[in-house]
Amino acid sequence: MVMTIRHRKVESSDVPPAATALAKPGFLEFFAGSGLVSQALSPYFSLLWANDICPKKADVFRVNHGAEKFHLGSVTRVDGRELPVAALSWASFPCQDLSLAGKSAGIQASRSGLVWEWLRVMDEIPEAAPILVAENVVGLMAWDGGSQYRQLHEAMTERGYRVGAFVLDAVRWLPQSRPRVFVVGVHKTAAPPTELLDDGPNWLHSKAVIKAAQRLDDWLWWKMPEPAPRRLSLSGVIDWKAPCLDEAISKKTLALIPAEHMRRLQESGLKVAPGYKRIRSGRQVLELRFDDVAGCLRTPQGGSSRQYLVIRRRGNWRARLLTVKETARLMGAPETYRLPGKYNDGYKAMGDAVAVPAVAYLAEHLLTKLATAS
Repeated sequence: MVMTIRHRKVESSDVPPAATALAKPGFLEFFAGSGLVSQALSPYFSLLWANDICPKKADVFRVNHGAEKFHLGSVTRVDGRELPVAALSWASFPCQDLSLAGKSAGIQASRSGLVWEWLRVMDEIPEAAPILVAENVVGLMAWDGGSQYRQLHEAMTERGYRVGAFVLDAVRWLPQSRPRVFVVGVHKTAAPPTELLDDGPNWLHSKAVIKAAQRLDDWLWWKMPEPAPRRLSLSGVIDWKAPCLDEAISKKTLALIPAEHMRRLQESGLKVAPGYKRIRSGRQVLELRFDDVAGCLRTPQGGSSRQYLVIRRRGNWRARLLTVKETARLMGAPETYRLPGKYNDGYKAMGDAVAVPAVAYLAEHLLTKLATAS
């Protein structure tokens, strides 16, 4: 089954027109997943090559971006000497070993450690890419005072790059709380325009970033304009006609909501509230949030990884899971984006992706200007 995402236009994730395809600088995308980074970069850069190891994510990428430039397989088997020279190399490397919710095995562990394979491939390309971007969860910065990030920073500077990192949260454009760290390096042979640099921290830099930056060589305080306030809310994204769980299961799910959360929900005036199942004091509960914003999407690896919606219908509260269409909307995917496969396949494709408007904003306000100056 191929599902086409069709919904009202999300103005905050619109991507302004860019230069013609012939004038666009080229990019390589490692750990490309379901292709939302390529989607966001496409108005600004031309895709030259993309890679991922997951066949189901590859299906999503290919059906939306074509198969010609996609390579399915482990990054450990990629030979940089066979890749085209590009202006930008992007790597959304695996986050499992850096997630604060996981075991925090670290950036040298087997999954998140694949970032070193990306850099190995970049070493093999005859001509260095002027711009490198690595993207990951905030645990990259926050864990152990930034020690994990510093290893990546030093590896990039050793390769001749000046580097800075910052946090962009998708909630600035979309009704989903999704902070991510973006590490941007520019080769020393290409001087970044002064208007892209600040003399200290700004809205992009969290406390964890500032702490991690201490005593680092070749650190850059990147600067971009702060985006306009978000206008879209969760209630404006969800499909109000999607079926809820049957009455018995819905009642059982609602019974997991703590009394204090149910009281706040009743008093909030909201018609919908999202929530995740969690274990508190040895018992399972459904914890809600009340700001008309979804919690961060995850990959659906267990019952607690799927996000629920509690919805008021005809005066009564009912519960259901987010639909695949809703997850795509919360990631800023265009209404024509297709998601092959079953429910879990589509949910994973979006839950393990990068929000389109955050990448588009970065491309418009920083990456294209660096590429032009290179």
